[in-house]
Amino acid sequence: MTDRAGAAVPLAITMGDASGVGPEIVLRHHLDHGLGDAVVFGDLAILRHGVGLLGLPLDPDRDIVAVADPSARGEAVDGRLRVIDLGLLDADAHRPGELDAAAGAAARAYVVAATRAALAGQVAAVVTLPMNKEATQLSDPTFVGHTELIAAACGVSRYSMMLTAGDLAVTHVSTHVSLREAIERVTESRVLDVIELTHHTLRRFLPAPRVAVCGLNPHAGEHGLFGDEDLRHIVPAIAAARAAGIDATGPHPADTVFHQAVHRRRYDAIVCMYHDQGHTPMKLLAFETGVNVTIGLPIVRTSVDHGTAFDIAWRGEAFTRSLQHAIDWARRLSG
Repeated sequence: MTDRAGAAVPLAITMGDASGVGPEIVLRHHLDHGLGDAVVFGDLAILRHGVGLLGLPLDPDRDIVAVADPSARGEAVDGRLRVIDLGLLDADAHRPGELDAAAGAAARAYVVAATRAALAGQVAAVVTLPMNKEATQLSDPTFVGHTELIAAACGVSRYSMMLTAGDLAVTHVSTHVSLREAIERVTESRVLDVIELTHHTLRRFLPAPRVAVCGLNPHAGEHGLFGDEDLRHIVPAIAAARAAGIDATGPHPADTVFHQAVHRRRYDAIVCMYHDQGHTPMKLLAFETGVNVTIGLPIVRTSVDHGTAFDIAWRGEAFTRSLQHAIDWARRLSG
């Protein structure tokens, strides 16, 4: 993404819950690889305090700087970590590894601010680091997750979560709901929506994406023997997608379709019916490198595919590779 002058618009990175591994990953990735022209939405005081906690060879005052405008590029080439400082937390309020209501509320504010900057064209995409649901719910009981928060901020209701591992993408008809509710959400209209969102997202870099659609029941229902949801809702959604020119097939048994996609290279994407149907195999395939993408938004949003990891936070143990993959996907989708 470029601005009117043809210059590249920077990415936004939200630093996540200050008690968790998000800010730590930002600092360590910046030290090891740099963040290019990306700007971090978070709290300057926490990042500077974190330098000492981790014993990093950085000068917190010289190497980590506040900027007022996320699209300003004055410091983007000198190797400093640029921060949109929301000023919500100070070093005395930092609680590494602890559930903290203030940190949860601040993490939410970083995401909302970065989303607004993306909607205004000040940043090309939003890359998010982990929030802690329990901590954020202490100040916002309605909070479900990043995906739902950003979709609401963008004013959209037709969206889905996509996980990526290498060249394979997985999308979901539902995510953070009970299994009982997930079954109820498998409707023809919703399945068709997710097939279409998946196809249109992958069309940004693939001419004809091959989309496999999972069944809901074992063996995709075995022609109604194990339930009729596949026949009543999923089959007609696939037929409608194919009539619209989308290369969608299924419903496929969920216990074999990943083998076909990964080892036989038959599919570019798999539409899954509920959270664990997609998340379990993808985390097995790419626990440290997986990327979460929200599709259906007017902005590009990607995320690392892991949580706040309070048990190892601020010990220098958290892996950082997922952040680079999330950055790469953000640039891929916003280019």
